[in-house]
Amino acid sequence: MLTGKQLIADVDACTLKPGQLALWWMGQHSFIVKLGRTVVYLDPFLTPMERRQVPPLLKPDEVANADFICGSHDHADHIDRPVWPALAKASPNAKFVVAELLRKKLAAELHMPLDRFVGLDDGKTTAFGDVTISAVAAAHEFLDRDPATGQYPHLGYILQGNGCTLYHSGDCCIYEGLQTRLLKWRCDVVMLPINGRDAKRYAEGCIGNMTYQEAADLAGALQPRLTIPRTTTCSRAIPAIPRRSPTTCA
Repeated sequence: MLTGKQLIADVDACTLKPGQLALWWMGQHSFIVKLGRTVVYLDPFLTPMERRQVPPLLKPDEVANADFICGSHDHADHIDRPVWPALAKASPNAKFVVAELLRKKLAAELHMPLDRFVGLDDGKTTAFGDVTISAVAAAHEFLDRDPATGQYPHLGYILQGNGCTLYHSGDCCIYEGLQTRLLKWRCDVVMLPINGRDAKRYAEGCIGNMTYQEAADLAGALQPRLTIPRTTTCSRAIPAIPRRSPTTCA
């Protein structure tokens, strides 16, 4: 797997035809996605940690090509708080896409300008040039909702651009209404957790996700062109997908 400046150079050099996207897996649930010329980092987890399955492939100051950095929820392997200010400095034009419920809190606690953040909630969509990002509520392990605002702290994201549609679930369990929400789109690529859940792990602080059977059932209902399963720090690693994986969407 490429690392450091070689990985960044590979992303920058990747040229896509209309109807294609490219993916680079960075371990855990972290991906780089390229849609046309737009580069999106999904849950970039770059802090060294003993329980990691894959060492960080990049240093924060090497991430100089980000247009968008999406954090699905405020856990360390999804919103990597120690590195976000460095990412903001390395990619000064990047926007940080987060749950609206967390937007002001993150800006204040990370000492980052509020205008660097874009807040989304379930069913909300925002467009950035040639890329559209929509939010889908995620249940991790429960479908939590702020009682005061009705907003969701855990999200998945739908990315649309260059004729392609990708669903990044974040950490998520199956819940009533998830499939109906997702069928609004014709997803070409879906990224789903498969590490499951049980009472023992929950008691130890390992919050659960879909089982591999549930993920397979959801993928069968959505019928994407490509399904990418993944596990988390609480479970074993999956094999890496190819370092550069152009996927034709149309």
